[in-house]
Amino acid sequence: MTARELDAAGLTDPTLRAAYAHCRRLNSRHGKTYFLATRLLPAERRPAVHALYGFARWADDIVDDLGTPAGREQRRRRLAGLERRLSDGLRTGRSDEPVVHALADTAARYRIDHRHFTDFMAAMRTDLDVTDYATYADLRRYMHGSAAVIGLQMLPVLGTVVPREQAAPYAAALGVAFQLTNFLRDVGEDLDRGRVYLPADLLAAHGVDRALLLRSRRTGRPDRRITAALRTAEDLIRGVYREAAPGIALLDPVSRPCIRTALVLYAGILDAVAADGYAALHRRAAVPRRQRAALAADGLARAAAARVRARRRPAPARIPAATGAPVPPAPNGTPVTQEAR
Repeated sequence: MTARELDAAGLTDPTLRAAYAHCRRLNSRHGKTYFLATRLLPAERRPAVHALYGFARWADDIVDDLGTPAGREQRRRRLAGLERRLSDGLRTGRSDEPVVHALADTAARYRIDHRHFTDFMAAMRTDLDVTDYATYADLRRYMHGSAAVIGLQMLPVLGTVVPREQAAPYAAALGVAFQLTNFLRDVGEDLDRGRVYLPADLLAAHGVDRALLLRSRRTGRPDRRITAALRTAEDLIRGVYREAAPGIALLDPVSRPCIRTALVLYAGILDAVAADGYAALHRRAAVPRRQRAALAADGLARAAAARVRARRRPAPARIPAATGAPVPPAPNGTPVTQEAR
């Protein structure tokens, strides 16, 4: 975390600054697409995004630990311990665990509904026991907690030009689109962890089951049935991106370049999977570095222009969706939820 970002966010407490810096390091190592897109946000909003994604990354790492079957109970205990720390942190506003400390501060500053964190942790517990999903509807129910709520957590940080509940379905859909993209890109790695996230009915429509996936993964031999199933999954995921895309126009203009860039970068992973012949079961596809750089440059130009326009226009009263009552600006640069700007 740069000192400029921390200063812009009004963060002065040394312990809290260190906690946010720790979250930033987590994201820079493990979430390159998110990290790149986050740099397009105004400096004062970046620490909050790093806190939200840093916590999600930490919990996900616990349940994704390959370990041994006997280690499942250890992972369950670690996750339960994290959930206790989260509950205490959200209640008190602080924690001796840096990631939770930053998350609790972000939740308080932006008035994020605590139910989004509860739903997320419930999905993480599911990952300890559930290894496949019979239908897409079953998978979507799981992804409410594992992905949709991430978009909902982000929405108060991004700000909206409409009542938040109007933008919420689009934010949730984008979170789902991102995770579905991960499921397609990482289908081989997830199989190594004993999980198949692509719905069984989608796979079965092309004659694919877990046994065939395992055999192809083990031998390295492609199979036209698997290729057809992954192509169908790609089509499904692109539909979710189309569902989510109109929500960008509902965000605070200074946040739009960040989310637009994240959407294009993540959708580019689908392009990379297709260009690689849908060989995701055997190797991870990646957006070429030159393409990522071009998208980042375009995003930076859009972000700079949006900030110039924002400085030129007067700031209207901020109106919470729940009451419609004006909320005065917070003191000392502390962010508050932006329902309309």
